[in-house]
Amino acid sequence: MVRPTQLLHTPRSPAALRPAATVLLLRDSPQGIEVLMTRRSMAASFAPGAYVFPGGGIDAADAQAHSQSTRRATQSDVHLTQAIAAIRESFEELGILLARRADGSHLGTADIAALDRQAPFAAQCAEHGLVLDGAEVFVLAHWITDRDLPRRFDVPFLVARMPEGQEPVADESEQFEPVWVRPADALARHAAGGFFIIFPTIRTLERLQTYPTVQALLDACAVNDEPLFTSCPRAGLLGGSESRHMEHEAPFGELALVSPDGQIVHPLDWQTERPVALLKNVQRLTAPNPGFMTGPGTNSYLVGDPATGHVAIDPGPDEPEHLERLWRAAGGHIHAIVCTHSHPDHSPGAARLQALCTTAGREKPPILGLPSATTARENSRFTPDRALADGERLVLQNPDGTTHTLLVVHTPGHAANHLCLVLEEDGLLFSGDHILNGSTTVIDPPDGNMGAYLDSLDRLADLCEEHGIQFILPAHGYVLGDLCRSPDNPSAPAEGGAQAAIAHLKAHRLVREAKVGRAMTALPHGTHDDWVKLAYDDVPERLWPVAKRSLLAHVERLQSLGGFNL
Repeated sequence: MVRPTQLLHTPRSPAALRPAATVLLLRDSPQGIEVLMTRRSMAASFAPGAYVFPGGGIDAADAQAHSQSTRRATQSDVHLTQAIAAIRESFEELGILLARRADGSHLGTADIAALDRQAPFAAQCAEHGLVLDGAEVFVLAHWITDRDLPRRFDVPFLVARMPEGQEPVADESEQFEPVWVRPADALARHAAGGFFIIFPTIRTLERLQTYPTVQALLDACAVNDEPLFTSCPRAGLLGGSESRHMEHEAPFGELALVSPDGQIVHPLDWQTERPVALLKNVQRLTAPNPGFMTGPGTNSYLVGDPATGHVAIDPGPDEPEHLERLWRAAGGHIHAIVCTHSHPDHSPGAARLQALCTTAGREKPPILGLPSATTARENSRFTPDRALADGERLVLQNPDGTTHTLLVVHTPGHAANHLCLVLEEDGLLFSGDHILNGSTTVIDPPDGNMGAYLDSLDRLADLCEEHGIQFILPAHGYVLGDLCRSPDNPSAPAEGGAQAAIAHLKAHRLVREAKVGRAMTALPHGTHDDWVKLAYDDVPERLWPVAKRSLLAHVERLQSLGGFNL
């Protein structure tokens, strides 16, 4: 785990979570699914004026009403309690009652109007001989309110079909203006400024619009009887405004590293003029070489502090202004320059950075890494001052005993001389181009090798477990990962975000390889151009020339495994 002493912001305790439940009442229309939404009171303490789905806090009485409800065989006690709470809240707020008479029929709007929305719910239903429709309420999602907010909820977003013969009647106290709306229309109206909805509602509507019918959605939710997705979002600053992100979105891991307790202080804008502090002992400076293959640019990292000096990782291209900024960010105090591999956007700047350190009167820092193999392309030739050994440690030490230790890990695959670095004290993996944020790295034979790449992923996964690595700092893109699962962070993977990222990446590669194999089987005498059209049919055609490099790597691996002697 990251040492608390290296965090940039003073730790704080986010507000306690309150259990709640929300229900999306759905109906089919000729244009697709419609969902019932209402406007919250402008005096509400949470999301005033926002259009929401009905819902509220879970009461102790909800858990005591199981015997009054239908139940699926796979429905847990927790999910049944949540369903009962959602049924109660939709009745109290909108006069919608998911319950049936003894003959199996639903009540109509006029019948419901005769009931008292303020009276104890379960007792009133029992008095009228009603059975709650808990078995017809499914869990769609699980949201945990962002850590920065003063009121926080642990809330499932449930889904149910709207009973026939009922019309919503808002209580005019908590909820107003019930409206049926298609998810796409709600999102468009929000974007136009006339339909205020908050982040979890936006992301839920985005997912909802992918289902053609209510039944298709209910069937998807019924498969495992667990949420289709879970999220506790994080927020940073983009263009000076708050920008919220879910776990699968690119900035999430970086926000988890820099602001673990939810402080909204970290800028997410990509810029090249200033270093970005990620921890007290880690800075990132992005080179001004954005592009198709480099994303926002090559990330150069400085590990260390003024007292220990620094190790510079991936100085990047030979860009004088970038290298001078990197040198200044280190206060001219660089002990070593490490290149993760020899590609032209990573290693050429090493010599100029070394020269800058020398002119400042300090001892010349060595350029470290692995020499390029004979398979490297001409523009990727690299010879370090000293070759690093797999398993070697580079140690920076402060007189007070503070250390920053970088473990060298040889990870061939993207390039034969590729290496990664583990900052052992803080559980960080500097992944070079082996693992990127937002894209998969290109494996370009002969210097690239898919078998070696997958083996290196396995090794990194083992190291993540061994060293408790939670975050991956790539050479392109934001930090990946998240804190391990905790009571305040139940949405994080149990095995930690770094391991989950690696597992996802390997699974993606193997799925792609299976498509390559199917393309080769379908067109045994085809060319690489023929195969890329089939294996990368989900990728824009303009990317096929680059995809063809990795396809070749997959073909070589498949042939080495046997069965494709073409």
